[in-house]
Amino acid sequence: MSFLETKYKRKSAIITAFIAVLIVVLIFNFGMSYFDPPIEYGISVNFGTTDYGSGNEQPKEVLKPMTQEPEEEMEQEDEIIEETTESKPTTSKTSENVITQNNEDAIAIKKLEDVRKRAEAEESARLEEERIAKEKKEAQAKKKREQEAKRKKLDAMMGGLNTKGKATGGEGDDNKPGDKGKITGDPNASGYYGVGGSGSGGNYHLSNRKALIKPKPLDNCNVVGTVYVKIWVDRKGNVIAAQPGDKGTTETTSCLLESARKAAMKTKFSKDNKASAKQIGLIIYEFAPK
Repeated sequence: MSFLETKYKRKSAIITAFIAVLIVVLIFNFGMSYFDPPIEYGISVNFGTTDYGSGNEQPKEVLKPMTQEPEEEMEQEDEIIEETTESKPTTSKTSENVITQNNEDAIAIKKLEDVRKRAEAEESARLEEERIAKEKKEAQAKKKREQEAKRKKLDAMMGGLNTKGKATGGEGDDNKPGDKGKITGDPNASGYYGVGGSGSGGNYHLSNRKALIKPKPLDNCNVVGTVYVKIWVDRKGNVIAAQPGDKGTTETTSCLLESARKAAMKTKFSKDNKASAKQIGLIIYEFAPK
């Protein structure tokens, strides 16, 4: 062959072939890798609706509100207002005959004095009525504030269980009644702390549904990091939308985000005909190339 006609060309061909074989061996033995199955993070969390609870009976739904004392009637009791009767000055008839009866000036002065006294009495009565009305209004406002404060205090003591639950019983390791855990937790889990979810597979969180198909993301970005992907799943278990970069993500390189998104869209969960049409979940991918 013409390209191997000299010893230098033959030597170059041998060196080139040796280097190519060496590169292939290094790629297959020391290339990038990922964890399969992924490293499990977090723990399984018990299903619950409050931060405390007691008992051994695990409710499957939200608890009924606890029986509360009947609320005090909101209607304000009418306060008895003492009616102030206007005392009209009466002119006493003097038994004595006025000697100066024909004195017109004296009669006019007497009439003016009567008018002045009557005006003063009317003004005094008006001020008294205003004072009583003001005191009544202040008393009603004070009573309303006290009732509101009492209602809030009672609600706080009851743990805010003003929900329209249907379940009865309770579960938890506290002395307070309730169902301790998370609303997104698993009723069969034994833990009470965490972010909720079934904990199946460690990195797949969708209430009590399990991840059946868990495709691995392509790890060709040569970047170390964690990507949290928020997912929306239908009742059939199909991921209909995925949003990478959710809270908890440590690396936002576009290569990692796109790789995580594509893997999440191919994930398949168990069916649940009673679930919401778009149930929200979370998938966590760990990228750790060597």
